[in-house]
Amino acid sequence: MELILNFIENNLAMITILVLATFVGIEIIAKVPTVLHTPLMSGSNAISGVVVIGAIIMILKADDADYITLVVGSLGIALAMVNVVGGFAVTNRMLEMFKKKKK
Repeated sequence: MELILNFIENNLAMITILVLATFVGIEIIAKVPTVLHTPLMSGSNAISGVVVIGAIIMILKADDADYITLVVGSLGIALAMVNVVGGFAVTNRMLEMFKKKKK
């Protein structure tokens, strides 16, 4: 428990930014019309690439005993990769819908 409290105390600014970014993201997605969800999804895939690179850098700079940083970094990589793979799969499926069908 003390480890978690120390992590929160040391990274309070970053946690605040994460919470505010989450609320802004929810508001943006809720207000975007459904027609614009595909471009928004493509942008989300690009942001996920940035998350993967940031998580890798965070893991590389973490101490061996800093388990919270290692877990959060690993979780960030896993979730971002799920978003990237899922986004590309959905985009590929949508592009297949626009191809002309062979007669």
